[in-house]
Amino acid sequence: MKIAFVHDFLLRLGGAERVLKVLMDMYPDAPVYTLLYDKRVCGEMFPPERVRTSYLQKYPRFLPGMHKMMFPLMPGAVERFDFSGYDVVVSSSSAYAHGIITNLETKHICYYHSPMRYAWDYTHEYLKEQNLGLAGEIAVSKLLHKVRLWDYMASSRVDVPIANSKTVKNRIWKYYRRESEVIYPPVDVSEFEVHGKHEGYFLIVSTLTPYKRIDLAVELFNRLGKRLIVIGDGPDRKRLSGMAASNIDFLGFKSDEVVREYLENCRAFIFPGEEDFGIAPIEAMACGKPVLAYGRGGLTETVIEGKTGQFFDEQSVSSMEEGLTQLLINEKDFNANEIAKHAGKFSTEAFKKAMKEVIEGR
Repeated sequence: MKIAFVHDFLLRLGGAERVLKVLMDMYPDAPVYTLLYDKRVCGEMFPPERVRTSYLQKYPRFLPGMHKMMFPLMPGAVERFDFSGYDVVVSSSSAYAHGIITNLETKHICYYHSPMRYAWDYTHEYLKEQNLGLAGEIAVSKLLHKVRLWDYMASSRVDVPIANSKTVKNRIWKYYRRESEVIYPPVDVSEFEVHGKHEGYFLIVSTLTPYKRIDLAVELFNRLGKRLIVIGDGPDRKRLSGMAASNIDFLGFKSDEVVREYLENCRAFIFPGEEDFGIAPIEAMACGKPVLAYGRGGLTETVIEGKTGQFFDEQSVSSMEEGLTQLLINEKDFNANEIAKHAGKFSTEAFKKAMKEVIEGR
């Protein structure tokens, strides 16, 4: 069986890239096709000999962060990939990868991390973030309308849609009117240990983009004076670090080994954003750590309030403070071993088994 993978962009290493890595490890001879590839960032996890890029890779104007403004070119670029001769193509998509064109004989499986956020439910926030002015917003809105039409049409090319959570399953139905199966992303829970102790700090591990709402945590911990460590990088880092008091440390990108050590020794894990699934909170739970999270999206499927963490109801500093206060009140009632046991439901082996059945089965 000849298999290929497709991934929107290989420009950073996040949860979607970890999913892709597990899939590619399952089929070590399969290449990955991607619109843009940054060897410096992704070369170790995804070596160049396995990567096939689009014609957009040749253009030097594609600098980090700029690709989102080039969205009108992406549909045509992804449609140019030729999958003749492949039996199965698995797209890993949160934007354009599901829009590939395959032959009648080729099975196209799409693992949806989400429908395209900035074309659908994140459109208004996306336009505000770009600071385009009224004329610019009107122009980009017209382009986004065309992208939405393409995106809806592209979803019909998928033979087997897979959602990474019930939240994404609902979003796929709302925007594409497609039913999908849920297969939760892989989390290598066996790599983490329960120490049953902490070093007093609270922890965030995240890409630093505005929709992650790390700013809420920064404002709250500025007020409380408690120690907060933030691991991760992204376009919002400069703004966030400029807001932060001396009790908040931004460490940038760290290796998996270093992240694991911080997770195993934190007091609790903080997750202020609305995520479709969220791998890092499960890794924290695999260490027996409770999670403070915004009570919407995929984390409502993975965190059990009162047993493995605490939710806050609104994306506001006051609501987040109420949630943190409640978490600390109940801190002694959290059982680290039970939290870790719950995280085991989202193991890498469970993901591999389910995906293998889809790829090699029907």
